[in-house]
Amino acid sequence: MATKDSWQAVVAALEAEGVEYVFGMPGTAKILYNALYDSKTVRAVHSREQSSGVFMAMGYSRASGKHGVCYGGPGPGMTNLMSGLLEAYATCTPLIVLSTCVSTELEGLPGFQEADQLSMAKPVTKWAVRVNDPRRVPWAMRRAFSVSMNGKPGPVYIEIPFDISLKVVDMPDYIPAKYPIRCNGSPGDVQDAVKVIAESERPLLVCGGGTILSQAYEEVSSLADVYHIPVMTSASGRGIISEENPLALGLTGVYCTNLGREIYLQSDLLITVGTRNEQFETGDWKMFPEGAKLIHIDIDPFEMQRNWISDVPVVGDAKTVLADIIQGLSAIPGSELRWKERADSIARAKAVYEREVGEECATPAVPIASKRVVKELNDVFGHDTVLVNENGSQDVWSYNYPYYRVLDAGCCVPPGNQTCMGAGVAGAIGAKLARPHRKVVCVTGDGAFQMYMRELPTAVQNRAPVTYVVLNNSYLGWVRLHQKELGDRYICTSFDVEPDYAQIAEASGCYGENVSDPEMISPALQRALDANGRGIPAVLNFKVDWTDIPVGLAYYYRTIHGYKRI
Repeated sequence: MATKDSWQAVVAALEAEGVEYVFGMPGTAKILYNALYDSKTVRAVHSREQSSGVFMAMGYSRASGKHGVCYGGPGPGMTNLMSGLLEAYATCTPLIVLSTCVSTELEGLPGFQEADQLSMAKPVTKWAVRVNDPRRVPWAMRRAFSVSMNGKPGPVYIEIPFDISLKVVDMPDYIPAKYPIRCNGSPGDVQDAVKVIAESERPLLVCGGGTILSQAYEEVSSLADVYHIPVMTSASGRGIISEENPLALGLTGVYCTNLGREIYLQSDLLITVGTRNEQFETGDWKMFPEGAKLIHIDIDPFEMQRNWISDVPVVGDAKTVLADIIQGLSAIPGSELRWKERADSIARAKAVYEREVGEECATPAVPIASKRVVKELNDVFGHDTVLVNENGSQDVWSYNYPYYRVLDAGCCVPPGNQTCMGAGVAGAIGAKLARPHRKVVCVTGDGAFQMYMRELPTAVQNRAPVTYVVLNNSYLGWVRLHQKELGDRYICTSFDVEPDYAQIAEASGCYGENVSDPEMISPALQRALDANGRGIPAVLNFKVDWTDIPVGLAYYYRTIHGYKRI
């Protein structure tokens, strides 16, 4: 026990938990950052705005598998955090979100920047708490790290009133939290799942973000490589397996390509793991293979029977449940060969499809086709590249295997179903700090990029050489597609006045280039990669065609919603 104030105790907890970075920006000088000044192991990353700090922490967490930590000041600082908290809650990202609030002696008078922050945080966090006794800070921090990571992960919010936080007390020693604490599925449920799998002719494994959070890489690869079960993912589950694997078929739902949809709809069993089976992932829950059975595995019982009704629900940690299923299959004679003939057929079809897509992407069209950009990005950057997704009608091409293939497991940082624009632009910086020895690229539209390009100097200042591939169609493309369907009723979706992104990049200390010739795509990408190698972030602004959209997106709106003009 030693004498400390609350923020010194917070920093001691961060150090004990192995935290590397706190993302955000200081408000009052005495709050948190004065204590961080003395830390030898925790580095403060100064974002240009508070919401960027949350997104950077999210990118760091997804890329590292560790907690992300961020700070936002009281009042407007806290409200600026809210979009990030919503996204982190949707993606089940383990975050520790720190803030202060008005002094207790001034509360209700009103005090400067007074707001009911706790009530704001509760709907979009796993736990939100105000610490009114400085001696409870070690308990609150330990509890936060445990709650945030164990069970279904998520963000935790901690605030300490200004006056209380600066009181020096005999502070209890910090005891680090234990995580992850894993839970097995019920043996009976696992046994039922094994039986249903063994009886199926065409099983398909669909992996959600829970498989990533559980670090179930080995188990998913085993089901593909040893038992020859094909694998598809949700957007959040992408990266659980290399898409070079012969049985990795990309994403489901809105992001599904032709081959993936064919295998998906022919399956007689879906094994969905660590996913809520959300709207875009399931095509408004209409894309279920006719007559198929469903095994749903999730750590959260709340998700069971929520939309599709499963034949076998299994509540438990993705990694441990899959390990138990593999053990059950291994006890069945011949199970390793049962689906091999089908798997060989799928692998052959996949090779043919990849060649067809490669030929499709060689288009010389002007404006540039976005699919050609993401394909050549994949070719130039290659292995050891972390893809950070944004959300829009053009950057969605990067979600679509095999136009872009995630070549290494654990190398994708997607948004959740809230898809906050700009989360990837800021989040790429956190991802690079988490994986400094890997290349990091963010594929973004011009709409999202404009919202968060203010963080380019942050990337430079923190030696985070990210490449931003801006697919610039001069529109808010996704909304404009709907306006096209409505009879060309275009309003508030055009960027008639748009900045020169290359000049903004150069002014921010980055490498910048505008590209309109399709033959210059690969050379520009190589120059960006070379700049990254010198420690310099890069921005490539590609002028692309807004009308060219991925087949999965077109299928979704034409088939599910009856659109005629998309």
